[in-house]
Amino acid sequence: MRELVVLGTASQVPTRRRNHNGYLLRWDGDGLLFDPGEGTQRQMLFAGVSASGITRIGLTHFHGDHCLGLPGVLARLNLDQVTHPVDICFPGSGAELLTHLRGVVPEFPGLREHPIDADGPVPLPDAPFTFEAVRLSHRIDTFGYRLVEPDSYRILPERLAEFGLAGPMVGMLQREGAVRLPDGRTVTVDEVSVPRPGQRFAFVMDTRMCSGIAELAEGADMLVIESTFLEAEAQLADDFGHLTAGQAARVAAAAGVRTLVLTHFSQRYGDLAGHRAEAQRYFDGELVIAEDLMRVPLPPRR
Repeated sequence: MRELVVLGTASQVPTRRRNHNGYLLRWDGDGLLFDPGEGTQRQMLFAGVSASGITRIGLTHFHGDHCLGLPGVLARLNLDQVTHPVDICFPGSGAELLTHLRGVVPEFPGLREHPIDADGPVPLPDAPFTFEAVRLSHRIDTFGYRLVEPDSYRILPERLAEFGLAGPMVGMLQREGAVRLPDGRTVTVDEVSVPRPGQRFAFVMDTRMCSGIAELAEGADMLVIESTFLEAEAQLADDFGHLTAGQAARVAAAAGVRTLVLTHFSQRYGDLAGHRAEAQRYFDGELVIAEDLMRVPLPPRR
């Protein structure tokens, strides 16, 4: 299963309909929790997802609406006696803040810290994907994240049949990349398969426009991105280190994003019809205006 579970969509101030941030990416056997704001543990109960399913945590920065739910999540991991390790990625400049957040709840011994100080891959043990961090432009150190699955291939049964390949010979072909037939011919994987591009997921929170956004969004199957304001408040967005719905949509369109998920809405907007209309002016792919407890499946493989 590959889907995004939206736990909260508010920005600085929650509303009656929007909890503080929280996003759980369910990726096969992994559960990646991004920016758990206040109330995330309770939102997970409403969404029907278990803390025991979390394997990685990504903090973009240490503003309260993106991290104050972390102690509750860690306490729940401890209470549920989760035995597997959980990796946490975070800006290295906030290491002391992370220590304080961890210190107010019982220790979860399986937490493995990965402080980030520069752009590039984050070495996560046993991850079946590459996890990359890219610096953004906010009022404090902030990083966006990208998950990249390696490209692979899909075996075509009809091509196997044409060559008379079956049973153990198919396994040998997949392991070694080629197999010799009884008649002396050699068949390669390329002759019986088609490429299957790996999927990409990008996560962008609090930032004004910068080159890092486009880098993260490039070729993403799903981009989850803040759109705190509308274009009418573009100067205010820039002053406070945020994006408008129009800016987010223009970046997504230029980067070839397939599914665009807008979130992190200012409390000034009770109705988000303006965000949808503004984004649709620039982006013609699948557009999702995130709502709390919504589930958004990753689009089918290309």
